[in-house]
Amino acid sequence: MADAQDQIRQTVENNDVVLYMKGTKTMPQCGFSSRVAGVLNFMGVEYSDVNVLDDEDIRQGIKDFSDWPTIPQLYVKGEFVGGCDIITEMTLSGELDQLLETKAVTFDKAAAEKIREANA
Repeated sequence: MADAQDQIRQTVENNDVVLYMKGTKTMPQCGFSSRVAGVLNFMGVEYSDVNVLDDEDIRQGIKDFSDWPTIPQLYVKGEFVGGCDIITEMTLSGELDQLLETKAVTFDKAAAEKIREANA
């Protein structure tokens, strides 16, 4: 498991935005992963996706790494942000925009506004 922890740490540290998910950003394998990937994709966020279904050590390791029991998990500039419910709430409140701006991550602000308008 130490190898998985090292791999996770390196991935999180070496990529501005990382989504640990079931499936991939182009083919999510669960609804929660699909929702978070859909938000990031729609907002034009460049991110690395890690399919936890490909490696059981990574699947369990990411839960241990973050001390968070569920997947997906979003990391921005090395910081664990949250899972599906948290990302959904942050998107609708504008907090995700603020976080991305603070961390100097490029995204489409108009697309973020469209998400909020569609869910108002």
